[in-house]
Amino acid sequence: MQRFYSDIIKDHFKNFKQMAFVSGPCQVGKTTIAKSLMDAGSKAFYNNWDIPKDRQKIVSQDFERLLEGMPLSPSTHPLIVLDEIHKYVEWKNYLKGLYDAHQGSIDILVTGSARLNIFRKDGDSLMGRYFLYRVHPITAGERAGRAFTLLTHPTLIPQDRITTLLEFGGFPEPFLKGNTLFSNRWHTLRQQQLIYEDVRSLEAIHNLSQLDLLATILSHQAGQLVNYTNLAYKVRVSIPTIQRWMAILDQVYYCYLVHPWSSNVMRSLLKEPKVYLWDWSTIADIGQKHENFIASHLLKAVHFWNDIGLGTFDLRFIRTKDQEEVDFVVIKDEKPWMLVEVKSSSKASLSKSLQRYKETLNCPLAFQVVFDLEANQKGSDWLTENAIEKGTHEKAVILPVASFLSILL
Repeated sequence: MQRFYSDIIKDHFKNFKQMAFVSGPCQVGKTTIAKSLMDAGSKAFYNNWDIPKDRQKIVSQDFERLLEGMPLSPSTHPLIVLDEIHKYVEWKNYLKGLYDAHQGSIDILVTGSARLNIFRKDGDSLMGRYFLYRVHPITAGERAGRAFTLLTHPTLIPQDRITTLLEFGGFPEPFLKGNTLFSNRWHTLRQQQLIYEDVRSLEAIHNLSQLDLLATILSHQAGQLVNYTNLAYKVRVSIPTIQRWMAILDQVYYCYLVHPWSSNVMRSLLKEPKVYLWDWSTIADIGQKHENFIASHLLKAVHFWNDIGLGTFDLRFIRTKDQEEVDFVVIKDEKPWMLVEVKSSSKASLSKSLQRYKETLNCPLAFQVVFDLEANQKGSDWLTENAIEKGTHEKAVILPVASFLSILL
């Protein structure tokens, strides 16, 4: 399927001179997106660090070798794709030299499955030379053809599409195949590649089986607070080692952390984050899977809004020492903007904490998302449309999951 990121990168090169960094999980479709830009009508050259002959061209420091003999001039203006180049020790200096020497004459697209925006030791020599675009798994809004805006009026997303996404996840290959046997094998192989190949290329970890154990434990704790002491006891390593390994698993897109929001929240928790998986389909507990599913949709929206310049957004949660909580709060320009509570069943009453924090934080939007309501029930579409038009609503709203996801990307 055609991902919307292809159009975003095309627009980038029409409007900006900076390099485009495309970062995301392994097998999320970054290479496919890059190759979709290399149509027959343009001059484009693909180089992958994992391919020996391409690696030789890169380490030679001879930029012209990337162009395979084509004369370089502003009139030809080729596209150079550099895939997985972050594995090259000197990758930042290499890109700096390439960009500084030939900006205005070439477009440079850099893709990678480790986070391209975290290598900032001793300053960032590439500052101002690139814009980052983070690719996420397929989501309900993307399949529905959502516009590239903040929120939009809800569209009808069939319930079976939500079910398919929950079961097979949003990574293109298992999602599009929709085959349980294939999906089980694919997800197992993905975790093995992450732990025993991708991590090894980044960090010297002697006992990868213990890291694999940590990853398995985390898959059973999605949506829960991270207890580093407890994890260290179960894996039988030190607390600093657990913290370092968690950072590595975050770096290779196995999991991500959502931190608490404490401003203007009395007796809030200040430190412990919650953990979620990039591949929600591997979570066994249905309640945890539902919460992780919504977390991933919200994170994708937050990253995308940041990446295209719609504002400064962050994803947090609220939890107090008195056990009051709201699953998610989207922060817009340093202020609470949208509260989201996730419930598997519509039988649950409206969360008192959700309404309370909507009022005390003066939060414009607050939704309780439920998974067992069809999108056209309880007039939820009408309520949401009014909220979207006004940019706010007075009371928290119960929404079917399909209606809520259709207003996101």
